[in-house]
Parts: sequence; C-alpha cells; structure tokens
Amino acid sequence: MKVLILGGTVFVGRHLVEAALDKGHEVTLFNRGKTNQELFPNVEKLQGDREGGLTSLEGRKWDVVIDTTGYVPRIVEQSGRLLKDAVDHYVFISTISVYRDFKEKYLDEKYPPGSLKKETEEINGETYGPLKAACEQKLNEILPEKTLIIRPGIIVGPHDPTDRFTYWVDRFNKGGKAVLPNIPNQELQWIDARDLASWTMKMAEAKETGVYNAAGYEHEVTMANLVEQLQTSSSNPAKPVYVEEKLLLEKGIQPFTDIPLWIPVSEKNPHGYFLVNNRRAIDKGLRFRPMKETIEDTCIWVKATNRIVNKAGLSEAKEKEVLTVLHP
Repeated sequence: MKVLILGGTVFVGRHLVEAALDKGHEVTLFNRGKTNQELFPNVEKLQGDREGGLTSLEGRKWDVVIDTTGYVPRIVEQSGRLLKDAVDHYVFISTISVYRDFKEKYLDEKYPPGSLKKETEEINGETYGPLKAACEQKLNEILPEKTLIIRPGIIVGPHDPTDRFTYWVDRFNKGGKAVLPNIPNQELQWIDARDLASWTMKMAEAKETGVYNAAGYEHEVTMANLVEQLQTSSSNPAKPVYVEEKLLLEKGIQPFTDIPLWIPVSEKNPHGYFLVNNRRAIDKGLRFRPMKETIEDTCIWVKATNRIVNKAGLSEAKEKEVLTVLHP
C-alpha cells in the first residue's frame, strides 16, 4: 500500500511511519522539512507547507493519506481538495475535544460537536476542539464516504512533546512527596501513541470510514491505579500526597497544565476527566498495551534522551508551596 503521511516526524506521526514500515508499506512524508529530518533516511520526503505550499503533492497517487497535522479548516480544505482524486482514502487524526461538552459520561461518536463562538483560526484551549470539528466537516464534504475520522483522547508514550503523561512518570521517579488532587477514584483514559498508530494502520488497510473514539482502556482505570503502577515501576518512588481540589485552586494551581490529568467537575463537565465510549473502536480491533509498559518505556525514553520535563506539571516551587500549607 502506498501511504502518504502529512507530518510524520513528531510523536504520533513518527509512530505512524514506523507502523507503516513494519507492515511493509511504501511511505511518503510531506512536511516543511524543519523537524527531525534525520529520521527515516530511506523514506521519500516531499517538502512543502500546508499553508499554500502543496505543489510537491501535485500529480501523484497514493492509496491512503493520513493527516496528523490538520488543525485549521481552511488549511485542511486545501489538502483535501488537492488530494481528493489522488487518494482512495483520507484518514484524519482528530480529537475527543470536538465534543460540545461532557455533560454525559462515556460520550459516543454521535454526541454533538462544538462550534466556534466567533470566526477565528487562533488555536487555544477554547478553539482547539471546535476547529478540529470544522476540519472533520470539511473533509466529509470533500471526500464523502472516503474519510476515516479518529478521535483520540490524551496521547501518551515515548516522544510525547507535551509532557502531560511524562510528567507523572518523571515525578514519581524523583522520590519525595508528589502533590495530587484528592480524586483517587477518578476514572482516566488515554492511549499509547504506538497503539494508536498500529490500529490506525489496520483501519487504513481495511479502508474503514466513519468516526471512532480512540481512548482506553477496555476496563476502568483510576488515578489510584495510575499512582500504584507509577510507584511499582520506580526504584525510588514518590509518595502521593492527595490535596483537596479547593486548596489547589486557591493556590492558583492550573488543572491539566500544572497538574496533568486533573479536570475539576464543572457545569459543562459534571464527571471530571473527559471520558468517551470506545466500544466501536474496540470492536474494530483497537487494543491497549499494559499501563506498566507505557510507563516504563516512557521512563527509558526520558533517560536516554536526557529530556527536561517542564512543559507540563508542577514546578518544584509550586509543589513545595502546597506542601508547606499542608504541613507548615
């Protein structure tokens, strides 16, 4: 199978390339040529820019395109129109953030998407989901019955540039006392990028279409389960200190950024962490590796690359401030 990947050198994209190559597919990458260009030296690389620089894609044919870098509907529309007769299948990596709200628990794919309050192409916490939803709509208009929409939750594992999951792996390896919100029974979902990539390739090979939530697991996983595995996988495990959410908010601790995986209950989200129904994807073969493997492989990657984990998570100063309040 001839596979075109838009992106292909950062996190999900690089795992998709590896999954495609492992399956013996012929891979072409299209990107700006600015990031990790030493990767995949034997793979064809077309250079360009999705913002009006698509010339290198013209006059070519592929069996499938996998779009890992589409965030703005106007720009996604450009690639969709150019490729609609050049590919048999368009796979778009979207997000569960497209949903209007999370008032219901375990949202399925039929739940209404959100929409922009005003026209904008600025990507931030408020617009990210609605923009992705608009991208989905554009592709379905341009390539009807040829589009596969995959909506992951938080994506984790080696090469994750966000540090949202990596923070917890790194923090529990440092020992001491680790501050957590007092929600040990809160259910969580995520997906290892390698599981997402492998399953996406299976879906592409089968030319599946439609919309699928891709967040795990097959069974319930709580914050306490995560903490237990983080401790088990560390030679110098931190001790969790559960702190009431009210105190964290009073101290200016930002949910999901200062403390990744923490989403407080609100009117639009009465269940806390965003949870979706993944049955459709599981029925199509989506599987999740053990949490232990994701944690330990992430730890190996952090150590091997000497990564400084600071894009998400509590700083030492903020953590110390919270602990001082609890134990003056």
